[in-house]
Amino acid sequence: MTGQSGDVLLEAKNLRVVRGGSVLVDVPSLVVRKGDVLAVIGPNGAGKTTLLQALAHLLKPFDGTVFFEGLEVAKGLPVLEYRRRLAMAFQEPLLFDTTVYQNVSSGLKIRGMKKSLMRERVDEALELFGISHLADRSARTLSGGEAQRTNIARAFATNPALLFLDEPFNALDQPSHEALVKDLRSIVKKTDITVVFVTHNRLEALQLATTVAAMRKGLVIQNGDLEEVMNNPQDPFVASFVGMDCMLPGKIVSSNGQGFVAAVKGQEQTVEGIGDFEPGDKVALCIRPENVLLSLKTTRHETSARNLFPARIVSVIPLGPFHKVELDCGFPLSAYVTAASVKDLSLHEGGEIFASFKATSVHALKRQP
Repeated sequence: MTGQSGDVLLEAKNLRVVRGGSVLVDVPSLVVRKGDVLAVIGPNGAGKTTLLQALAHLLKPFDGTVFFEGLEVAKGLPVLEYRRRLAMAFQEPLLFDTTVYQNVSSGLKIRGMKKSLMRERVDEALELFGISHLADRSARTLSGGEAQRTNIARAFATNPALLFLDEPFNALDQPSHEALVKDLRSIVKKTDITVVFVTHNRLEALQLATTVAAMRKGLVIQNGDLEEVMNNPQDPFVASFVGMDCMLPGKIVSSNGQGFVAAVKGQEQTVEGIGDFEPGDKVALCIRPENVLLSLKTTRHETSARNLFPARIVSVIPLGPFHKVELDCGFPLSAYVTAASVKDLSLHEGGEIFASFKATSVHALKRQP
């Protein structure tokens, strides 16, 4: 699902928020199309929540213009009418001291909806989020995951044209976090709702988003389709944040306009990659751990990968069902493997292994001279 070919639903121009002389947000342009699930990613303090609040016209004062369905908010479209088309759920569920049903129906009551239609909407939202059995339960007795499901179900019940989610999974324990992300992914696909959500967790972006805006110090450094941002970051900051753990300084020694060979700085090894560079260009070679393959004994005749290196295992770090293997190939490299592979390959600190990756798995960024 993607809204890239759809109509523009929300557009921000020259959005700027300044507090105490500090620029919190400075976004010249941001577009959300119908059907998009936009993940605003970045570290804590990047301005993600401030941007969300400005887009929702919950933050004043701010400079710039927000357009909704082509109408300028606060001029062509009254702010109250705009807000009625939106729904927002925050990191901490703000629930009333009443039942789950009453909480989910609260936004509809404010809108003066008829009871029969309200019952239909609430029942649908409760079922979507798997909390129908909690309808008569007091909100004060809910677990963190149940409370957040109630919080987001309340937003969904209003049938918004646009849903804002501010770090909705951050306060949850791991099982509740994983279950809600999985269910929300299914719900978003089923309803085709347009969503803008804030996260510092790239895995949430990978699971939910169709488009991504990467922020740093109030600026949107890069935005575009999920695959484009994740696989072709435009600068080292974005590369690091989207999971390019390995960034090797190198220098192009040869190029044919499509592929290149780069010498790794300070080492004798060379790395082959895809891209248009000139000999002498200084680059950062970015390689995702999931694109690195490990084997006990390999020759170049036994693999299609253009890059093959003997390596010493520096560490094997458990990450739930996966392990991160940190390697010394004369340069640092990391690989993700399954728990079964750790056993089958006898991976252990100080062990020896072969590491390989394809030229297409190397993303090169030009460095300053």
